[in-house]
Amino acid sequence: MPKFSDASKKKLATCHEDLQTLFNEVIKYYDCTIVEGYRDKFTQDLYYSLGKSKVKYPNGKHNANPSEAVDAVSYESNGTDWSDKQAIYFAGYVKGMADRLYEEGKMKYRIRGGADWNMNNDINDQTFNDYCHFELKK
Repeated sequence: MPKFSDASKKKLATCHEDLQTLFNEVIKYYDCTIVEGYRDKFTQDLYYSLGKSKVKYPNGKHNANPSEAVDAVSYESNGTDWSDKQAIYFAGYVKGMADRLYEEGKMKYRIRGGADWNMNNDINDQTFNDYCHFELKK
């Protein structure tokens, strides 16, 4: 059975309880790594300047403490390569798991992924793809 590295555990620990619940369930079935949870001002503003984020600090879900967003990738995917079909598959898997946990009452919030910002189940209508990003929909 897959398990998180100490580095992934440390990053996940910076996240909201629902995100921890979600990814502690995902890792039981799908080998993945946590890339980032909480993001400080320097990193958030750097990502904004590089076009990797659409918001400046403190307006990102990664900037809340605990973080209301997490970036995660499967070991089969090619990191954050947005043309990688495995990354899209993983995003769908995570979203399905999140929906199930929410319906079972194990999570307080729904999850929105960077593959489907408007949550209409159509990934072809996005202008900014961030397949490894998952956030609380409050």
